[in-house]
Amino acid sequence: MTSDGERLSEIVTRRKFMVASGAAGIAGLAGCAGGEGSNTADGSEGGDSEPLTADGSSTVYPITSRAGSLWNGNAPASDEEYWGPSQYGIDTDQNMADYWAGLYGFEPSGEEGTPPFFTSIGLNHTGVGLEKLENGQVDIGDASAPVSAEFPDRSEEELSSFTDHVVAIDAQPVIVSQEIYEAGVTELTLMDIQDIYQGRVTNWSELGGPDREIQAIGRAEGSGTDTSFRANVLGDPDASMSGVDSRRGQNQQVKTDIDNADNAIAYIALAFVDDSTPALNLEIDGTLFEYPDDFGTLDYPLSRALHTYTWDGTSDKEAAFIRMLLSDYGQQMFVETANYLPLVDERRQEEIDKLPEPSN
Repeated sequence: MTSDGERLSEIVTRRKFMVASGAAGIAGLAGCAGGEGSNTADGSEGGDSEPLTADGSSTVYPITSRAGSLWNGNAPASDEEYWGPSQYGIDTDQNMADYWAGLYGFEPSGEEGTPPFFTSIGLNHTGVGLEKLENGQVDIGDASAPVSAEFPDRSEEELSSFTDHVVAIDAQPVIVSQEIYEAGVTELTLMDIQDIYQGRVTNWSELGGPDREIQAIGRAEGSGTDTSFRANVLGDPDASMSGVDSRRGQNQQVKTDIDNADNAIAYIALAFVDDSTPALNLEIDGTLFEYPDDFGTLDYPLSRALHTYTWDGTSDKEAAFIRMLLSDYGQQMFVETANYLPLVDERRQEEIDKLPEPSN
């Protein structure tokens, strides 16, 4: 449909290869850094003693978690699988974290493979991440919805301390159990989705599928995925969803529920779609959006920005990490491999320009 859509289709294919070929290497790096699932390290063996901390959206987590793991592993410039700066037009012989932190004056730790400061990336959902950010518990709040939608009752002045950094675009597909997909339900309209989640359609036979009750799975209230879904599909971030049978706090839990069911439907982040949880083609306002070719374009109405919020400006430590995410290296290594759409060059430059200027 568009060049962006074709680009996402290529990303999906490349992601499958990179995930398969790089799994062992990632595990090795993450093992040195405390594991990709938790990404924790106390920095006691070198570098800055205070780690960079993040928490929040399980949608953004695949980006920041992988970035945090590789940061903690601090691969040398010769490691073309995880760093190799010349591949991205960067002229340096420094280790990965040493280079990005060094832009803001952080000195190498002096110990090979140890970054100037560690990262600790938590997994939750948007509302929790933003609340932790506001309360001073983390440096970065991962969010898959804008803070204005997450906290709709707050004034613009109250929200002004949340500093927004958009790092990627997610298409937010709708997925179904494999059995439902194989029974012929491969395409729905936006009205069909509305009818399911507002309780007007309760059996798959009403939509051309088997005579089987629909199990509608939703994300936890307060998650950015839920907020965005209500806004984009139902027209209001606070819209009623009386058809929901169960809610889950994380995309990972939603995917597990879909994998284990034979009658379910859910909305999820694009990074969690695979052959066992197929994405539906969606007809919206007379236009058919086919997965994956048409899901990467911003013309797709369920597209949304993915955010890494900071509080009351952006510190040098935060800027070093976010600048890495926004670089060609970060967009290819962390955004594309998570199956999200990188920012177009103009938008990416706008986000880079928000950051403090490097000191080196």
